[in-house]
Amino acid sequence: MTGLLSDPWFYAAAIPAVILVGLSKGGFGGAVGFVGVPLMALAMPPVQAAAILLPILCLMDIVSVWTWWGVYDRKMLVDMMPGAVIGIGLGWLTAALVTEEMVRLIVGAVALIFVLRWLYLQFRHGADHAAAPNRVAAAFWGTVAGFTSFVAHVGGPPFQVYALPIRLDPKVLSGTSAIFFAATNALKLVPYFALGQFDTTNLTASAVLMPLAPLATIAGAWLVRRMRPEVFYPFTYATVAVVAVKLLWDGIAGLL
Repeated sequence: MTGLLSDPWFYAAAIPAVILVGLSKGGFGGAVGFVGVPLMALAMPPVQAAAILLPILCLMDIVSVWTWWGVYDRKMLVDMMPGAVIGIGLGWLTAALVTEEMVRLIVGAVALIFVLRWLYLQFRHGADHAAAPNRVAAAFWGTVAGFTSFVAHVGGPPFQVYALPIRLDPKVLSGTSAIFFAATNALKLVPYFALGQFDTTNLTASAVLMPLAPLATIAGAWLVRRMRPEVFYPFTYATVAVVAVKLLWDGIAGLL
């Protein structure tokens, strides 16, 4: 424990990671919060990075839900949450079989196809085109989001594959995302504990980084409240595209 907390590289990797994840939790930058584990993994094993980050994510979730209190889409949550529970269960059952590299490769490919499809629809239908809610699609993408969130805290892109095309008001989308991931991260605490990930070293490191969590989350929400939909959606899709390319790169590199 002393070695980790006295290592300057730990802080060089963890502090930017927590800030970026917090901005994402506040609603700014969408799926860009995926960088938390990869950034922290520069200074420690990826599994340890995920375990240290999870309690911080839970605190961010509390701040995010409080910040967006009462602003959410109930139907989207009702349609997606059962799938998320199933996805977390599948992640727990297959934890020893599925590698983070495989998850990153799959999620990156799906997210990139999703962005390319959005560009095609913009060209064909215009910027105001919105998809209709679909329970089957919501259940499927909720399951994928729950699974990838459990394995590598990469639930954002699958969630947005379903949520972004519906074109909710940015504040409503942020509030819905806050509740969805607050619930999924809370559920993940049980299997992470059962897998022995919450030892003294990891929990102490989480506590040291905790003060950054609410500040970054509130800052993200402040930025979203001041963004117009015509700015918010292209920006968010752009961040998903960057995330997709990075996930593909990391996944392919890890499997080679």
